[in-house]
Amino acid sequence: MLSQAQVETFHSQGYLVVENVLPLQVIDAVVQEYTGLMHNLYGGWAAEGRVPRGVHDFWAQLSAAYAAGCDWFQPMDISLPGGEIAPDCPMHFGPAIFDLVVHDRLLDLIEALIGPEITSTPIQHVRIKPPAPQLAKDEVRAHITTTDWHQDRGVGHADADRTDMITAWVAITHATVENGCLQVVPGIDQGLLPHCPQVQTAIAPKQLDTTRAVPLPVGPGGVVLFHPLVPHASLPNRSDGFRWSFDLRYNVTGQNTGRAHFPDFVARSRSAPQAELRDWRVWRQMWFETRDRLATKPHIPIHRWDGDAPYCA
Repeated sequence: MLSQAQVETFHSQGYLVVENVLPLQVIDAVVQEYTGLMHNLYGGWAAEGRVPRGVHDFWAQLSAAYAAGCDWFQPMDISLPGGEIAPDCPMHFGPAIFDLVVHDRLLDLIEALIGPEITSTPIQHVRIKPPAPQLAKDEVRAHITTTDWHQDRGVGHADADRTDMITAWVAITHATVENGCLQVVPGIDQGLLPHCPQVQTAIAPKQLDTTRAVPLPVGPGGVVLFHPLVPHASLPNRSDGFRWSFDLRYNVTGQNTGRAHFPDFVARSRSAPQAELRDWRVWRQMWFETRDRLATKPHIPIHRWDGDAPYCA
């Protein structure tokens, strides 16, 4: 649980770094689950002749597959994509990552900030970032390359602009200045800044003084907590290894999630514990049923900003 001083720091500065939140066995279980997933993906690509055979290390498989143009991101992501949704769009929902999302020590942090009725929102992603020299020149996905300056309030729909929401950025590997940890411009008094469709959805030009940016290194199992109005971005990965994290979001149950066409669930409820979801298979089924429904309907954009706005010029 957070101290009163930590809670006050969060509400004034808009962020908080908390080390050693999740036990290493929880992190190890996620690594093993994703290692098995990667081995299966890689084996299929090797059988097709798309990647070299005989590569068994998880990181080496990621690197070889990315270089070959084989997409491991979407099959590993814990969300549907923001673009058009195909009936066979891959996603990953397994017991280890579910156990991380609903882990009591993580939810204790969220409860200290927004109270005991907590919904896990569908704005959630895996982030596995290769070293910058390995990135394709046309790589723009924020989950793989650097993330532009933005506010989390700005990447959801406007119906969630009054929602009490927390982002929990969970480190699986060490996040350092060298390998592209997050950075933040402290404070939330500026409100919601205008955003533009740039390389990614990002705060409009000349709207943010980034000279005050503070890097936020954190170790495996540590968590960076963000208020939805605090501006943040990531540094480039200048190391020779991958940087891995999960970007999770929680809000007060009953409030809008900012992505209503994707599924959410009650992660904790002190008033009605029977409402809590505790079966990862139900979580997975919710997402696949959502995919089946949305694949037959007109596309719903996940962002709301117009590139023709004056502040985007």
